[in-house]
Amino acid sequence: MDKQQVIEYLDEKGIPYDMMEHPPVYTIEDMEKLHITDQGDVCKNLFLRDAKGKRHFLVTLCKEKRADLKQIQQLLGCTKLSFASEERLQQYLGLTKGSVTPLGILNDQDCCVEMVFDRDLQGRDRLGIHPNDNTATLWISFEHLMDLVKQHGNTIHMLEL
Repeated sequence: MDKQQVIEYLDEKGIPYDMMEHPPVYTIEDMEKLHITDQGDVCKNLFLRDAKGKRHFLVTLCKEKRADLKQIQQLLGCTKLSFASEERLQQYLGLTKGSVTPLGILNDQDCCVEMVFDRDLQGRDRLGIHPNDNTATLWISFEHLMDLVKQHGNTIHMLEL
């Protein structure tokens, strides 16, 4: 799904959101310069793979947190984690670098990517995530985001990161 298809999907499901269009952003720092982070809780997203490339994880956490890959590996009980290649990002989530978002799960037709949420996101009403494109930020509640992932069927892990 591209940005327009994500918007149509959310509208079809009756999921409330706000959308903010902006120039392309690739990092949290880019978002801070444009004052996007002033609008709500922007999420940091990482696409990871295990050592054998058999398991893939989309990790979403609070922007101010640092992802400790060794800690995540231990909590998930998997082999050593590393960042997945841009080719894998495209293959599994249909996304490009800079556009990683939990909504990329909607492109995972086989539900083979495991979704990892930082437990601190629970209860937040205004999470900032991309709509599969880094030229916009969607503001959505954690509850609605979690429901979307559950409905899609991917495995979900809630971790203390």
